Amino acid sequence: MSSGSEDDKPLAKVNGHASAPTISKADDRAMDAADSKAHMAPVGVSIRNGPVGQDRMDIDSPVNGQAKRKSRASVDQSVNYKDESSDDEAPLQPDSDSDDEPIAKKNGARLPPSAKNTDMDEDSDDDEPLGKIAAKKASIEKAAAKEAKSIRADTKAKKPAPKKAVKDESSDDEPLAKPTKRQANGTAAKKTNGVKKEESDSDAPIAKRAKKAPAAKPAAKAATKAAAKAAPKGKAATAKKPVKEESKDITDEDDEEEEYKWWEESAKKEDDSIKWTTLEHNGVIFPEDYQRLPKDVKLLYDGTPVELDIEAEEAASFFGFMLNSTVNVENPTFQKNFFRDFKEILDRTGGAKDKNGKKVDIKEFEKLDFSQLWAYKDAQTKARNARSSAEKKAEKAEKDKRDAPYLYCKWDGRKEKVGNPRVEIPGLFRGRGDHPKTGCIKKRVLPEQITINIGKEAKVPEPPAGHKWKAVQHDNKATWLAMWQENINGHYKYVMLAANSTVKGKADFKKFEKARELKKHIDRIRADYTKDLKSEVMADRQRATAMYLIDKFALRAGNEKDTENEAETVGCCSLKYEHVTLREPNTVIFDFLGKDSIRFYNEFTVDRQVFKNLKMFKKPPKEDGDDIFDRLTTTQLNKHLSSYMPGLTAKVFRTYNASYTMSKLLQELKVTNATVHEKVKLYNDCNRQVAILCNHKRTVGAGHEQQMKKLVEQIKGLRYQKWRTKMMMLDLDPKLKKKKGAAFFELDEDLTEEWVKSHQEFLVEDQKTKINKKFEKDNEKRVAEGEKPLPASELKERLKAASELEAKFKKENKTKKVEAEGKGPSVEKLEAALVKLDQRIKNLELQSADREGNKEVALGTSKINYIDPRLTVVFSAKFNVPIEKFFSKTLREKFKWAIESVGNDSTWEF
Repeated sequence: MSSGSEDDKPLAKVNGHASAPTISKADDRAMDAADSKAHMAPVGVSIRNGPVGQDRMDIDSPVNGQAKRKSRASVDQSVNYKDESSDDEAPLQPDSDSDDEPIAKKNGARLPPSAKNTDMDEDSDDDEPLGKIAAKKASIEKAAAKEAKSIRADTKAKKPAPKKAVKDESSDDEPLAKPTKRQANGTAAKKTNGVKKEESDSDAPIAKRAKKAPAAKPAAKAATKAAAKAAPKGKAATAKKPVKEESKDITDEDDEEEEYKWWEESAKKEDDSIKWTTLEHNGVIFPEDYQRLPKDVKLLYDGTPVELDIEAEEAASFFGFMLNSTVNVENPTFQKNFFRDFKEILDRTGGAKDKNGKKVDIKEFEKLDFSQLWAYKDAQTKARNARSSAEKKAEKAEKDKRDAPYLYCKWDGRKEKVGNPRVEIPGLFRGRGDHPKTGCIKKRVLPEQITINIGKEAKVPEPPAGHKWKAVQHDNKATWLAMWQENINGHYKYVMLAANSTVKGKADFKKFEKARELKKHIDRIRADYTKDLKSEVMADRQRATAMYLIDKFALRAGNEKDTENEAETVGCCSLKYEHVTLREPNTVIFDFLGKDSIRFYNEFTVDRQVFKNLKMFKKPPKEDGDDIFDRLTTTQLNKHLSSYMPGLTAKVFRTYNASYTMSKLLQELKVTNATVHEKVKLYNDCNRQVAILCNHKRTVGAGHEQQMKKLVEQIKGLRYQKWRTKMMMLDLDPKLKKKKGAAFFELDEDLTEEWVKSHQEFLVEDQKTKINKKFEKDNEKRVAEGEKPLPASELKERLKAASELEAKFKKENKTKKVEAEGKGPSVEKLEAALVKLDQRIKNLELQSADREGNKEVALGTSKINYIDPRLTVVFSAKFNVPIEKFFSKTLREKFKWAIESVGNDSTWEF
């Protein structure tokens, strides 16, 4: 290994500054000599973690009420994330590694909440929450190491004689990573601790390695007996013979067909890359054509109404129809991008003209007046909202009927739900975070841009009249039904199957099984990267440091980005000098543009060796723009990880750590006689600990404070109802005041006279609203059944109840007495009502405490994406809590495989 070789050059040298290929003992001693005397913070803790408060940009609106479709980037489309007015252009080079200032503070942004304000247990008396979190993490990691050794020992004991390796299977009697047919460098691999270890990244030039063909992807291990067949039993024969006929409503066919429970199948497909044998579908749903504005509704330029071509008018309406979204339309970048694209359309379509046909040269955005467009849009919206429920239902029924043929497909003879068959509507791109392309015009997608993927024997969907598809293909290794490329970022958009489909379920299953497989190897992986933190080879030390950050703090690996062509989002391997700030003795601050272009701020406490390594990676002459990990790429990192376990990549650690942590926390719980609400809170407490330990934190949502106020009002309302119930008891038996004491019948201090009157007004208005809604529903039902609607006098009669309630409250306020209500009221019945009210109050207080505790942690992120859903099913079975308390209907459909495969088995373990 020659340190002076061209092979040792790093991948990227923005400013020509790179790390040395090796680390001398003198350099290490120099770092040790510079050790800070400050008190070390508990290691392995996220002090602050979440989006920076200044990012307020709305995301793109859902398409027709559907969730946004995921996209994949195209490498040949230009997406420049450097904006001339962006704060990112400002120099951020610090004076020193120990006292430099993170980006967020320089920009005056509101930082995420501190971990010191987020206790792992709200009842904890621990004065040092960071120490508690660090200790808990260390305890779980120690248990993981012990369990991994135990699993390998058990596996070895069950295999007395080594057998020939079976394809796609791993054996603990042989090296964990067997040589594949294609070696990455064409050289034999070294072994460390019985695990194949690649040659150091310094042995070959990264720049040259990047140009080589990628190594063959290692085959994934078949995780469990549950594997998918191409079609369910008894259906295979008919599945191969799709009927060629006109576009049909697939939802009408086989409504009673037997459900395909792929997780119960034991046979394994020969070729897992083949996703389907037969595929039928009816294509995509296009948005409605643009309808021109009324002749009296015009865009004004410098006070002059202008005539526009239909395409230019539609573009103008995109901006004019969203004037209420001030966070967008008042954004200078949004305005600039819209005006540039609008001008391009004007130039292409003949420009703007006044009423006499004279050309109007539109040069300045500030002279455009969209007020007439907004007034028209606002009036249309109000008119639509004012329609009767019957009209709205009729329109929805008509729309549902039109959409029905596209909502399902036939996949290997089975009916499968399509996720979102709608082509995105044209409009203005909003983006997330400080997206430099916000305001750009999203063009209308035409059939000529769409590729259809369908079975060879199936009838190809007909495109709209006068159009044709870009292409029709029959790729049975692809799981998408249609695809096109959008014009803003060059991303490919896909029509895929729904989250509860067989394909998606299998993907989830494989993801969590791969994380379970990691349990066998986690101790050796951690031991190896801990050892390499002190490696003399710079590439190995950088890789070990990156693995530490990915494992301990759930950082995404990140990908290399061509910043001239792709979004400059950052992950661990693509961190730049300015993204990392070091604060003695062991705090590392990350401040960068993360996933979905959201600026993310992280403060972590790390091992002293990791801190010293990062200090070394930032060593002068490195400066802003230089890579921290200049001898490491995501591809190299994942290739190294696959040497421990086939298919292992950096992202598996996030799933493993969340699931394993949740598993251990649930095992510590004792079954008690708590109420369902208390058990749900117990589960959420564990989920919250996972989110804290795995750094799934967030900033407090904008609506949190309002939600908490609503809950407080509900609790106070129940307490007021409880007081009225007690006063009714006193009305029936005045002697109770002496028996129970005067304090029993006193109104709570915070229920002031002003609040009581306000609450009474709310109760009266609430009753009026309910009466009106009930009257409308009754009339709709009568009309639907061909009966005459009820007269207005009937509504007036019903509203008398609200007037009576109002009069009753006035009397109570004056007399300070409450008359007993209900049929045959008695003290016993009222006491029973008090017990129920107490339980309702307790449940709401639990809900309030739960919501307050969760405000800074993303429980949904952990539960849906990273915690194995089978653990939630196990908790449900063990504590006898309905699964509906944890999973919504959509999630129950998505995780049906987990619910049914575990069933009532409370002994299943991750």
